Amino acid sequence: MKQLAIVFTHMPHGRASGREALDLALLSASYDIPTQCFFVGDGVYQLLSEQAPSQIEARDYIATFKALPMYDVEQIWVCQQSLEQRGLSADDLLMPVKVLTRQQLTEQLNGIQQVLTF
Repeated sequence: MKQLAIVFTHMPHGRASGREALDLALLSASYDIPTQCFFVGDGVYQLLSEQAPSQIEARDYIATFKALPMYDVEQIWVCQQSLEQRGLSADDLLMPVKVLTRQQLTEQLNGIQQVLTF
């Protein structure tokens, strides 16, 4: 069965791509498609805990990321360099993730048949 990688590259608010990517991850996993999520660049902000989207009148979908493991999406990868460049660490994120170097992320992505970037 083909695997699916969903790569989050944008900040969570101001555009719909983060919510759309999350919806796709949940939907594909519900159809038993092996799905992995990657957070790189500004995409690491998608998982930042203690966000307050209501202050900018944005929809709060961030807590829904916690549902990924319930849908058997357990491979959630975050770029170490992206975190460091933004002054963040895995402790700043709302859920446990696997932090990998860029090279490790690239190697992981190379083994996946279908990659969608948001």
